[in-house]
Amino acid sequence: MEMIVASAVGVLTAGGVYLVLRLRAFPVILGLAMLSYAVNVFLFAAGKLTTNMPPILSKYGEATYTDPLPQALVLTAIVISFGMTAVLVMVALASFLESDSDRINLGRSENAGLPVEPGQEDAQ
Repeated sequence: MEMIVASAVGVLTAGGVYLVLRLRAFPVILGLAMLSYAVNVFLFAAGKLTTNMPPILSKYGEATYTDPLPQALVLTAIVISFGMTAVLVMVALASFLESDSDRINLGRSENAGLPVEPGQEDAQ
């Protein structure tokens, strides 16, 4: 069971990193959402995965059970990631409406962000 969950975390992380490295706003938002899903699955798996076990502990014996703390952390992380995704969507929408493009550029021109060579400060 843990191997399947670890593989799912790896696939979600790889897909999220791939999408974050795109130059468009929508894939970046999807990539960040996938990264947050990967963290949620990782936190959920940290609570010792068990199957076919009763959710209520018996007073007569020690039973293996799933730790509820990671589940509470995942619930909190889901709410926070939903809020951050909504903020990112609104920022991307405002950027699209202002520039008519969803490309992510670091500057206004191709040379923006490059170091200026000595003696060429006047040209810019």
